Order: sequence, then structure tokens, then C-alpha cells
Amino acid sequence: MIKIIRAIFSIITILLAGYSLATQNFKFMPFMMFSLGVTMLVAGLIELKRKPKSFWGYMNIAASLFVFFVSIQSFFLN
Repeated sequence: MIKIIRAIFSIITILLAGYSLATQNFKFMPFMMFSLGVTMLVAGLIELKRKPKSFWGYMNIAASLFVFFVSIQSFFLN
């Protein structure tokens, strides 16, 4: 189930990033950042489930928290 969520949010991230690059329209950037944060959070949780003391699992979770912070900040500034 969690791998399906990761795949869905990965596809959403790629589609939104591709749209922004192709059209030079960046109004969907906060949504892309949010979906990237969810993707990284789920990847970190999968890694921690596989190896409980995994450095990269914790790094993915820390990076996803930063991306969430940036995403929320861009939601409020726009």
C-alpha cells in the first residue's frame, strides 16, 4: 500500500515539474513541492522499515520536513 502511495506522488511530482518546465508557468510549484515532500517522507519510512537504523531513511525524513516547510511557506507567500 505504501509503495503505491509513493508511486502516485512520484508521478504527480514528475508531471507537475514537467509542466512547469515545458510552459515556464510556475504557479503549481507549491503543489509540486508538497508532493515531493510526501514522496520523500514515504521513501524514508520505507527505508526505515527495511533497515531500522538507516542513515538514509532519517535523511529522507529530514529533507522531506524541509521541503514541507518550503512548500507551506510558498503557499502563504503567493
